[in-house]
Amino acid sequence: QLDPENTGFIGVETFASLVHSHELPLDPAKLDMLVALVQGNDEGQVCYQELVDLISSKRSSSFKRAIANGQRALPRDVLLDETGLGIYKRFVRYVAYEILPCEMDRRWYFYQHRTCPPPVFMAAVTLTQIIVFLCYGARLNKWVLQTYHPEYMKSPLVYHPGHRARAWRFLTYMFMHVGLEQLGFNALLQLMIGVPLEMVHGILRISFLYLAGVLAG
Repeated sequence: QLDPENTGFIGVETFASLVHSHELPLDPAKLDMLVALVQGNDEGQVCYQELVDLISSKRSSSFKRAIANGQRALPRDVLLDETGLGIYKRFVRYVAYEILPCEMDRRWYFYQHRTCPPPVFMAAVTLTQIIVFLCYGARLNKWVLQTYHPEYMKSPLVYHPGHRARAWRFLTYMFMHVGLEQLGFNALLQLMIGVPLEMVHGILRISFLYLAGVLAG
């Protein structure tokens, strides 16, 4: 009825009035994102498929457009203005604002993150890396620039061009670090960025992405 010409789009003002006058029992979080969809729209139209994807919690083309458009001016009624959040919720919101330039994607990220199941993959990888570094640090008696130690390259975990047949080395090198600086930087990124992402996208997607990066490296 709102799109008699079947274009797949309706005007933002029409959609906004529909959102505020609807009688359906919508999840408040999704209703919040629908409002953000209207407020963050620069084209004056709302795409029907984007609406369907949003309601069904699927990602849409809005993410690609947000990255392409970059940071844009936002109205005051945004996620950043929410008060009364706990420390963890504020941290998740901070990550959303650091990574995503579109308000709707920020809200999607904020409401989709889950603590169950816990983000065990990124935590386990980081813990293993710390344990391996401590073991090699004690064994080599060297905590900075370990790669310069003559025994370092003899490790079965390190990638070595002369041992390409040992396929596990293409993955296990991710547990080795040059020194405290590299380990600290990697661990910080993995815990501050990787853990929240795993809480949104799940262990399978994040582990595949992480291991793909290891293999590419």
